Amino acid sequence: MTERKKAFIGIILCVFFWGISFVSIKIALSVYPPMSLGMFRFAVAVAFLYFIKQKYGKTEKFEWRDLPSLVVASVLGVSLYFFLENNGVKRVSVSEAAIIVGAIPVVTMAAEAVFQRRPVLKRQWAGAVVSIAGAALVSGVSLAFSGSSSGYLFMAAAVLCWIAYSFVTPSLFSRRSLLYIVFWQSVFGMAGFVPFALAEMPEWGTPTIAVWLHILFLGTACSALGYWFYAKSLETLGVSVSALFINFIPVISVIAGVVVMGDSLKALQWAGAVLVLVGVYMAVLFVPQR
Repeated sequence: MTERKKAFIGIILCVFFWGISFVSIKIALSVYPPMSLGMFRFAVAVAFLYFIKQKYGKTEKFEWRDLPSLVVASVLGVSLYFFLENNGVKRVSVSEAAIIVGAIPVVTMAAEAVFQRRPVLKRQWAGAVVSIAGAALVSGVSLAFSGSSSGYLFMAAAVLCWIAYSFVTPSLFSRRSLLYIVFWQSVFGMAGFVPFALAEMPEWGTPTIAVWLHILFLGTACSALGYWFYAKSLETLGVSVSALFINFIPVISVIAGVVVMGDSLKALQWAGAVLVLVGVYMAVLFVPQR
């Protein structure tokens, strides 16, 4: 199997984990506030990755010259991203949040074209726009605005943080393994949650075994493996292609809601899922192999 095929499998697994994570997040948030949940989630990720690292990456030791890139990526893609997204989702509707997050592929392509001078084909732009439309339909888009300008700002800042994270992370690919990168990003990302989690301690509830199982899933599959697979996609497929798959997350989320929570899908949501698939296919089909 080629590295490109492995990367496609990895990014599909990544968005699958992230898509169904909303069920686990909803359940865990009944006990722990958002930033506390983030701390516990990435604590599990660090423990899981440490075990893997001890088994497969013993010879790769931390070097101080990597610290700036690791800290910046960790703050942008973990601590700050979740802080901004959680606060944004509190203030705007799910459909509005989906549209803003769905802009990630287009903004990423624009950033690559401007800062890295990578040519972007018209069909790639079209594919990205089609996938955004699909994500909006899947999320139950409404033409009504929430009126919360702060919510839009939080979500827009979260998008910019994720895109910046996607550009910063590859700077270590030439000299470090993906396991090393994701492990240390998880360590510093978890540390970034700690001050917020301490402030939220009075709001902590009493977790059940079920809640801890959901946190275990979030830490191992969604944080450790999810970020590992996304880093592999960044390394092999590039920033723009990896970003396109983000729009599959709401599709998987609503399907998970049908299976686990007993929700039902409307015809427009099914149409949106098809549009996401078509849009990503259009864009990826015309991307030259790296």
